[in-house]
Amino acid sequence: MAICYQPPVKPICVRPSTTFSSASKSPSLRCNFSLPFTTQIREPEPILVSVKAFAPATVANLGPGFDFLGCAVDGLGDFVSISVDPNVHPGQISISHVFGDASSKLSKNPNWNCAGIAAIEVMKMLGIRSVGLSLSLEKGLPLGSGLGSSAASAAASAVAVNEIFGGRLGPEELVLAGLKSEEKVSGYHADNVAPAIMGGFVLVRNYEPLELMRLNFPAEKDLFFVLVSPDFEAPTKKMRAALPGEIGMAHHVWNCSQAGALVASVLQGDLVGLGKALSADKIVEPRRAPLIPGMEAVKKAAIEAGAFGCTISGAGPTAVAVIDSEEMGKRIAESMVEAFWRVGNLKAVKAVKKLDRVGARLVS
Repeated sequence: MAICYQPPVKPICVRPSTTFSSASKSPSLRCNFSLPFTTQIREPEPILVSVKAFAPATVANLGPGFDFLGCAVDGLGDFVSISVDPNVHPGQISISHVFGDASSKLSKNPNWNCAGIAAIEVMKMLGIRSVGLSLSLEKGLPLGSGLGSSAASAAASAVAVNEIFGGRLGPEELVLAGLKSEEKVSGYHADNVAPAIMGGFVLVRNYEPLELMRLNFPAEKDLFFVLVSPDFEAPTKKMRAALPGEIGMAHHVWNCSQAGALVASVLQGDLVGLGKALSADKIVEPRRAPLIPGMEAVKKAAIEAGAFGCTISGAGPTAVAVIDSEEMGKRIAESMVEAFWRVGNLKAVKAVKKLDRVGARLVS
């Protein structure tokens, strides 16, 4: 028996209702797409002249959680600065600068830039018509790295525009704005942009209507991500094209059980269980790993060096392993870098980072 994969259908409307609550209440977010789009009765005025926001890198899929599970990573990400600009046509966005190693590959046309698209969507949601904004993007993440580069730009931009006008939109509405950006560059999936905005682990329960669940990893537990990125670009669209159109029932059942174990391990703070489930994908990773030189050897090297588990981060080519010790993580990273060079003939950079529990936020 085979199961056909159908990509998530994009929603028709943009104005959601929210059920977001603090960690002491239900961690579920739901956007009701049956409601018509409505602008606010009175257009909000900017309460700040200029802001700067940061959004973290993300690890999506986490093995068997393809398109519905991701988490934020501390210390890596993108910055977006937004300013009220009288020289920009009211209701519009202008991108003044793009900084970083990837700047030459990114458009300054806001309709074709992840940060610009998300900013425009937030302005639409708020009903902004009398103020123009200028945007500056500082890329801290490389393109096609598997670390949610496009999502980080979109998340930082959405948060910055929202804060300029008093922070009226909730996290789920900002995720919707980011989704419009993701749709243009890599497909309609929220497993990067949701944790980039909300922080921590986020499960996408449904796309129509959008329903998000924050998974609270125990605060007293240490979790480190070993991130090793080879000098190799893996565009998300290309890596998605490698996925099977149908999957067998046995693999479907296996991946469902591993995804369930992964969620349970996150909630319990069980890093050994998390790593085991992380490494167990039988649907996506087997198709993508051969496209990344040395990936299978890197995964083996990570586990032999003591990692609890290892898989491809997002669409790749970054490999991600999990461990409970920073020092141990550094040793694992060395083994992974060596494997990329020895087997894949690829130079790689390494980082050992904690879970980002905050998500996108203002920095100035």
